[in-house]
Amino acid sequence: MGFFLMIRGASMVKAMRIVLLLCVSVLWVFPKECACRNLSSSSSPPLLQRPSSVNVGALFTYDSFIGRAAKPAFKAAMDDVNADQTVLKGTKLNIVFQDSNCSGFIGTMGALQLMEAKVVASIGPQSSGIAHMIAYVANELHVPLLSFGATDPTLSSLQYPYFLRTTQNDYFQMYGIADFVSYSGWRQVIAIFVDDECGRNGISVLGDALAKKRARISYKAAITPGADSSSIKDLLVSVNLMASRVYVVHVNPDSGLNVFSVAKSLGMMGSGYVWITTDWLPTALDSMEPADSDTMDLLQGVVAFRHYTTESSMKRQFVARWKNLRPKDAFNSYALYAYDSVWLIARALDVFFKENNRITFSNDTNLHKINASSLQLSALSVFNEGEKFMETILGMNYTGVTGPIMFDSERNRVNPAYEVLNIAGTGPRRVGFWSNHSGLSVVHPETLYSKPPNTSTANQRLHGIIWPGEVIKPPRGWVFPNNGKPLKIAVPNRVSYTAYVSKDKNPPGVRGYCIDVFEAAIELLPYPVPRTYILYGDGKKNPSYDNLINEVVADNFDVAVGDITIVTNRTRFVDFTQPFIESGLVVVAPVKEAKSSPWSFLKPFTIEMWAVTGAFFLFVGAIVWILEHRFNEEFRGPPRRQLITIFWFSFSTMFFSHRENTVSSLGRLVLIIWLFVVLIINSSYTASLTSILTVQQLTSRIEGIDSLIASNEPIGVQDGTFARNYLVNELNIAPSRIVPLRDEEHYLSALQRGPKAGGVAAIVDELPYIEVLLTNSNCKFRTVGQEFTRTGWGFAFQRDSPLAVDMSTAILQLSEEGELEKIHRKWLNYKHECSMQISKTEDSQLSLKSFWGLFLICGITCFLALTVFFWRVFWQYQRLLPDSGAEERAGEVSESSRSGRGLRAPSFKELIKVVDKKEAEIKEILKQKSSKKLKTTQSGAGSSHSQHSEIT
Repeated sequence: MGFFLMIRGASMVKAMRIVLLLCVSVLWVFPKECACRNLSSSSSPPLLQRPSSVNVGALFTYDSFIGRAAKPAFKAAMDDVNADQTVLKGTKLNIVFQDSNCSGFIGTMGALQLMEAKVVASIGPQSSGIAHMIAYVANELHVPLLSFGATDPTLSSLQYPYFLRTTQNDYFQMYGIADFVSYSGWRQVIAIFVDDECGRNGISVLGDALAKKRARISYKAAITPGADSSSIKDLLVSVNLMASRVYVVHVNPDSGLNVFSVAKSLGMMGSGYVWITTDWLPTALDSMEPADSDTMDLLQGVVAFRHYTTESSMKRQFVARWKNLRPKDAFNSYALYAYDSVWLIARALDVFFKENNRITFSNDTNLHKINASSLQLSALSVFNEGEKFMETILGMNYTGVTGPIMFDSERNRVNPAYEVLNIAGTGPRRVGFWSNHSGLSVVHPETLYSKPPNTSTANQRLHGIIWPGEVIKPPRGWVFPNNGKPLKIAVPNRVSYTAYVSKDKNPPGVRGYCIDVFEAAIELLPYPVPRTYILYGDGKKNPSYDNLINEVVADNFDVAVGDITIVTNRTRFVDFTQPFIESGLVVVAPVKEAKSSPWSFLKPFTIEMWAVTGAFFLFVGAIVWILEHRFNEEFRGPPRRQLITIFWFSFSTMFFSHRENTVSSLGRLVLIIWLFVVLIINSSYTASLTSILTVQQLTSRIEGIDSLIASNEPIGVQDGTFARNYLVNELNIAPSRIVPLRDEEHYLSALQRGPKAGGVAAIVDELPYIEVLLTNSNCKFRTVGQEFTRTGWGFAFQRDSPLAVDMSTAILQLSEEGELEKIHRKWLNYKHECSMQISKTEDSQLSLKSFWGLFLICGITCFLALTVFFWRVFWQYQRLLPDSGAEERAGEVSESSRSGRGLRAPSFKELIKVVDKKEAEIKEILKQKSSKKLKTTQSGAGSSHSQHSEIT
């Protein structure tokens, strides 16, 4: 309702005259220098005198759940404002009431009557439909319109700049319901609503909110305003024939209980049903408190949303006063919003007056132009300061009984929140909260505002809910009603590969591998699914599978069952089940037996393998020669003989026929490792060569999809499948090269004729079809190249169909239990097993990557052996060098001109000589040197002893 302010004119004019005379007198009495001294302080204008009283109007329906709670709240707020001298400070607030009587016409007339009184603000109405009409009046006369009950989301601030909602916007409530539906795992709901502005617009927002959660409204059931029980019954009967069992009820609190009364009589309040209501139901129950047991019996298991108002001492005090205000009037949340609306205007007026604003009105020139009307519209005046007062209201920020009073940029109350209630037992119980800050939660919203927003799915939580029928587990949300329509199943009427799906004379009219899989999955569902199979296609050629999917999208069929490939563009429009068979595109081409080559003995190894193997033969031969040269006479002699020995020894180890014996320990170690490597290489070569010479080798001039793209020859595809679109759109093959083929006979005929005789060079089709084709052709054709797409076959359901999820689970169960394999053997038990893909010689060749580990071990062994060998040689060479004492004595004898090399460093040539000497010679030299050194030491000791004796 709107409260309107009225100015007491005559008394105000007299007061202004007295104030003016006093001001003139003061200016004459005060000295001039005093006036100059206070010039700065008197520069700001004096505050205008406030009016003695203001009137606000309240427009609402008295005889309604909301109206009976709002009227005493208005009066209590008016009394509290007038009793508080800190707010309006002497200005009295009066409320003028008008009854809209649930009529848009009467409500508009009531608003005009209030406007004639030169009002400055209006509170109301409670009806969104009436608010749409009188908001235009408020726009024209610049009078702020504050509604405590109009929740229609389309009451936009852009269209109605003088409209302000002091309650919550239904926009948030609908998003809360969408979160609850998503939290419960439902995909479809049926909306039951009153066919007025509030009902239609609220359900429209609900549809948008559900779409963001990948859910939808499957049916919108509109109730005519004021409909009787008979009309409601007809509507619910039609609704009960539909699959969805989740109902969202958005109606008026005064007549909404009739919906549940009729639903109870139709048996729609039992197990399996879900009923969700907006805030109208808590409003009705709160107003009826204590509610009778019959009403509670109607509502068992219902989930309802109620406006959440912050728990505070101010709210508790107001609720405690309620019974003293009007004991006969029941309390609901709209009483709190009505109370806060009055206080919002009062506080805004106080700020408005403190900013030195006045209240004035002027005639509306547009209304004066309507001279022919007898409605006396010229009596309506424009509130000149209405825009400024509206800005003051929007800038208010304080705490009321409903919580923080503050508005966002779209003029909605900040921090919108709702309680989630569950009707069970003797009344509603709270199971959680919803807010746009954190979504569904069991924690009070005000405690979460200090934390970062978190509306993730993992953060959503509610307490346990008792559903209709006293069920604790959340209902599935949909069924196939016994009196409803059966599931319409489209089946492609194929003319080829009929083992997968085909027409049948016996019930149910279709047969094949895909049908058996679908029926087996249906049998695993925990509920019956009435169904009817409908053939799609003329039976003369395979139907277009893309067109079949479009028929499902157009709601002509509920599901498509058959050999339907799951591809990306189809998943955008339908929901596929879990694949029940793997698939993918392959290339089939004619093959011929490869001719034997005189160079076949080179094919087992790749070129790199031959090169590395040969290099290692020479390398190991050289290493063994180095290690054996000092020990073994067979590895000594003239350079030509030694070079021949290296080559002969190297390659003779391939056949283990080397005649040279190894003597040194290091040489034997290297040879053992190398002979092991040779054994592995010989065995692998023998096995690979045997395979090449004995196994039939097939070749094809088409090597795979790449060579097929590079050519300009025709390509055969199965008529109706997605292969043609894939080749044209994804691989950019010219459409003129694509040849559609009808069945297996056309496949075989086109491949046999070839491109020169009007056939095709190759066929591109899915792997399950090719398996059947190759078997029926006695393996005359083979696949070439690799499978270049990986997909699968699935059943296509309408978007967001809950049956798709259950069927996917059933298909997985069939796979785990081995039933899919049994069905596969039943229908696809091939008579002739043949290799699917031809083997290329290059694919069977042995490459270096298979043997690099052996070569690495051999190389490391050779390196370690050489390291030990050269360390030993260097050690011997150091011992062969003359000691320092001998060098000094030699230096005394030789001439200084020749002694420049007396202390020269060891030469590389001398080191090579040591390396080339036999090991026995080196040992003999070292032995002689050791003996000589011992004799020299003994003779030196004897000479010293004799000299010592002579001295003594």
